[in-house]
Amino acid sequence: MNIQQLEYIIAVDNFRHFARAADVCTVTQPTLSMMIQRLEDELGVKIFDRSKHPIKPTAIGEQIIEQARISLRHLRQIREIVTNEQNSVRGSFKMGIIPTIASYVVPVLLHQHQSRYSEVELTLRECTTGNLINAILNGTLDGGILAGPLNHPGLVEHPVYYEKFYAYVSPLDPACREKEIDLDSLDISRMWLLENEHCLRGQIERLCRMKRTASGDVPSVRYESGSIDTLINVVDYNPGLTIIPEMHAMGLNEEKQENLRPFKNLTAVREVSVVVSKDYVRQAMLQVVLDVIRASIPKSMQNPALKAFVVDL
Repeated sequence: MNIQQLEYIIAVDNFRHFARAADVCTVTQPTLSMMIQRLEDELGVKIFDRSKHPIKPTAIGEQIIEQARISLRHLRQIREIVTNEQNSVRGSFKMGIIPTIASYVVPVLLHQHQSRYSEVELTLRECTTGNLINAILNGTLDGGILAGPLNHPGLVEHPVYYEKFYAYVSPLDPACREKEIDLDSLDISRMWLLENEHCLRGQIERLCRMKRTASGDVPSVRYESGSIDTLINVVDYNPGLTIIPEMHAMGLNEEKQENLRPFKNLTAVREVSVVVSKDYVRQAMLQVVLDVIRASIPKSMQNPALKAFVVDL
């Protein structure tokens, strides 16, 4: 058993395809298949069920692959301990970012990174909260930017900013005449929402307590989107409203800014953090990542006192 074989079985598990795994590992498919076959022969078990399409691990194979991920992560940590001791910030940092943050943070983040920390190779991947957490825990990603608090025992959260919530109201809706939106009297049937997989939706549900009006009216059309921008465009042409975070509100053009409304007597915010595994040891690298993200965010949104008003996921 060697490190290459562990890397190969992880790659096949990630892609569920021998050819794609071989491309990623920069070897020929016959070489990758032969090395995995040798590992199976050595262990006396089948790691993959090759009769399945796409290919999938056997029951024992899933356990072996999980242990391989842990073993390779520990090997990387040995190298990272040495690099960290040398106080080096050269190298790469693979970071995930959730969609409801990516659209307005990534452009400024990339600019800040290129101008200040070009010696660090930063790779960004957009993914949902659940997939991002799994990728950090299995070592596919070094860290991620997402909304919290997560309170996950395997993760460490580093809060970087806090943002308020705003209503984006259709000019066709009676609420557009209001200067503030009262959440206590808000009818959920008038709201356009994100899909369930987005953590922002969970926070909005807590804000609104998801109570329908006493009449129990249900809209004739319901549309759940994976994009805040799509919801905003829907609201522009249809009665109702949606709820968007402060950073997204700041990026709207002047015409759309006219449709923003604050909430009455609402101090709630969402917390956005950089999250890494509790085993991540390259503290100098992590500090660079935190610095470049904080340089991309208005100082007014980085006040730690706002943590007292964070809405849970």
